[in-house]
Amino acid sequence: MSDRPAKQKLWGGRFTGKTDPLMHEFNQSLKYDQRMHTADIRGSIAYAKALTRVGILTKEEETKMIEGLEAVEREWTIGQFKAEPDDEDIHTANERRLSQLIGSEIGGKLHTGRSRNDQVATDMRLWLLDEVEDIQASLKALIRVIIERADKERDILLPGYTHLQRGQPIRWSHFLLSHALSFRYDLERLQQLIPRISVLPLGSGALAGNPFAVDREFLAKELGFKSLAENSMWGVGDRDFIAEFLMWASLTMTHMSRISEDLIIYSTAEFGFVTLSDAYSTGSSIMPQKKNPDSLELLRGKSGRIFGHMAGFMMTLKGLPSTYNKDLQEDKEPLFDAVDNISASLKIAEGVIATMEVYGDKMRQALTMDVLATDLADYLVRKGVPFRETHHVSGRAVASAEARRCQLNDLNVDDYKKLHPKFDDDVVQVFDFEASVERRMAIGGPSRKTLDRQISVLRAALQ
Repeated sequence: MSDRPAKQKLWGGRFTGKTDPLMHEFNQSLKYDQRMHTADIRGSIAYAKALTRVGILTKEEETKMIEGLEAVEREWTIGQFKAEPDDEDIHTANERRLSQLIGSEIGGKLHTGRSRNDQVATDMRLWLLDEVEDIQASLKALIRVIIERADKERDILLPGYTHLQRGQPIRWSHFLLSHALSFRYDLERLQQLIPRISVLPLGSGALAGNPFAVDREFLAKELGFKSLAENSMWGVGDRDFIAEFLMWASLTMTHMSRISEDLIIYSTAEFGFVTLSDAYSTGSSIMPQKKNPDSLELLRGKSGRIFGHMAGFMMTLKGLPSTYNKDLQEDKEPLFDAVDNISASLKIAEGVIATMEVYGDKMRQALTMDVLATDLADYLVRKGVPFRETHHVSGRAVASAEARRCQLNDLNVDDYKKLHPKFDDDVVQVFDFEASVERRMAIGGPSRKTLDRQISVLRAALQ
């Protein structure tokens, strides 16, 4: 730990005593916020240009400063940047290195009118905007692979489940697209979040604004922000964009967890509907026969981790007084970890779904005639019988088949006529899984026609 005097720190002029070495380590964030080095350099280059526009820097000083900042960024990029003990954070480190390269007479002017408070808020927004662009691309790729799989495998029928009990026959494609639709709305929510991330704090100073009349609209345009913080206190203290991103990530990972759970169940020997490729499975250290869906289990588990980041950060935010407080240093690690894990999760899920093997014959075997009990009730509805009555009649047919240990289609026409006089010889047409699915042609149903519409809507959402 360094014994350099406190006055060498950016804030050292007020202090005469040394910092406790443990406190120095406790306060230091460079070990994790260095990943924002590019965003920090971009912000500083833009700010240098703004300082020139108000006469703080000459054009020659601006040129030297930008060249120096670009040199610092190159050192980070090629792994040659050397941190020093008093580098508390990425902002301190970059400014210190800049002054070493171009001299403190010029380098020392960069922070004129700027605070680490508006600097870090700007860096985080810039960094997150870049990450969101990559996350969008990964989310679109996941939706796309689900759509393409659904388009190719629409002939496969299986039971749809409620309460994990067989309900009604559906298409495998219908099941896949139900999950694709959740991700489609996750995509929409992420896109709606971007304007709220893309708000420029730079030029807010520590809390009371910038005293040198820097052109903040110029800064916003230079850095690609959609708008700028209209209140300097809000600009430095707001972290709603991080809380909202963590909320978005929590909901998206909830959807990830749900499709993972379905596929974990479907991959069991008891179901046998799907098998994951070896690339996304592992084995057991003791049971040679095992093929574990670890990729899906990890996806399911990551949802809890990300939700935990969101809940923890909300607790950090809830009691803070106005403007910047050091508590806000706790925004970075949960955000960075959430971004890393949701980015990886989307890519892993895409690989799992693209490569898994689907067993349509096993799905068809799982279709027992009792899943057509609702169709049996609907048959009588078409004969003019109220549904509440037909539901009761169909239930009695199910009970009769169970008592005889047979399927609904094993009951003969006379058996049905005894249950209700409206049953006729054409009741046998009810017991056709394909016909059952195709009868459900209302928008949102599993028929071929409605699947075409679902696929079309989802593809349009990716444009």
